[in-house]
Amino acid sequence: MNVTIVTAFPGFFRDFLSESMIGRAIRNGLIRVDVVDLRDFGAGNYRQVDDYAFGGGGGMVLLPEVLEKALDSIETAKGPAYVVCPGPQGDLLSQEIVETLAARDHVVIICGHYEGLDERFMEKRVDREISMGDFVLTGGEIPAMAVIDAMARLVPGVIGKESAVVEDSFFRGMLDHPHYTRPSEWEGIPVPDVLLSGHAAEIENWRRSEAVRRTLSRRPDLIGRANIRPYLPKGMYAALVHFPVLDRKGEKTTAAVTGLDLSDIGRSCRTYGLDGFLVTTPLQSQRELVKTMAAHWIGGAGGEVNPDRKEAFSTIKIFPSLDRATEWVTRREKEPPLFIGTTARTREGGFHWLEAKRRILRERKPVVFVFGTGSGLHEEVLGRCHMVLQPLSGGFGDYNHLSVRTAVGVVLDRFFGWR
Repeated sequence: MNVTIVTAFPGFFRDFLSESMIGRAIRNGLIRVDVVDLRDFGAGNYRQVDDYAFGGGGGMVLLPEVLEKALDSIETAKGPAYVVCPGPQGDLLSQEIVETLAARDHVVIICGHYEGLDERFMEKRVDREISMGDFVLTGGEIPAMAVIDAMARLVPGVIGKESAVVEDSFFRGMLDHPHYTRPSEWEGIPVPDVLLSGHAAEIENWRRSEAVRRTLSRRPDLIGRANIRPYLPKGMYAALVHFPVLDRKGEKTTAAVTGLDLSDIGRSCRTYGLDGFLVTTPLQSQRELVKTMAAHWIGGAGGEVNPDRKEAFSTIKIFPSLDRATEWVTRREKEPPLFIGTTARTREGGFHWLEAKRRILRERKPVVFVFGTGSGLHEEVLGRCHMVLQPLSGGFGDYNHLSVRTAVGVVLDRFFGWR
């Protein structure tokens, strides 16, 4: 992490860069933060860095030629930089923006003051303006500290326990769980018993549950971007149904198994952390075909040549019917699963995926996402689902003919996507 701060008030950063985790990280060489005094590039004997705004109205604006001299000097010494300016009109700072900045080789943060920076310099040299929220500060120094602190937490070694970064609010998209310390009872308020139990699995489950409860009650808007898989105590599965499905005329039929479906959906299930890919077909010959393909990639020569595909095929479980698959999941999870159906057709009572996501978090039960081959799931299957998602859509017009492989990837990413 390599950051340069440009400011007319370098004293702001003296303690910030020498104390606590940031100070230790700098001393240990984990991060580099340089502070450049804008007045070193000021105009005239008085090292002027600002002037009155054209059009009146009061307030001072930082001079574009002074800002450009400072930036040119920095890039000459340290190489090209991604230039950021804190300001109330910028993008609202988020964990995603912090991660984007942390991935840059060199970030320059230019701290505005007074009425800010000359707009011509902003348009010419600033890559991104970032806001702390819907309020105004006297300058960019405090936001610069916030950005640097947030970036530094992502650098290995800055935070002593790496898992603490992963569990932080917003890192996975969810809020953090509550924290307690000694004494075990304070002013008549006890610490939750589970935290004193010493049972690691129960404590972890409680923390996940509390993180879900807090996010749903305080910031439900975060759910859309959150990977909810780590917060669910039960298994998540995808089922690919080959009967009963629809043919092109809308009649009930049995569709054939394809190797491409197995491979691509298996890879999606493995990527998004599902606990199993359930393939159902009533045809014995088709089940034998699936077993033959799986054996080639899992235990045969194929797995040695392509270990990634071996992992994908290892997620597959084969059943003669969705009922048999349900029995297997119920035994494994010790309770019946929620079924979430999918369809490319508009259907009365369809659930928006965000509503389905919230329900999964609230109920914390095992879930089976059900996908159909052929021209989609028959009503016999959709009718038994606890929820049926509204059709995937995008662009314009009525065309809606995604392959089942693509649909699985899109749906799983909406529920379990993280990065």
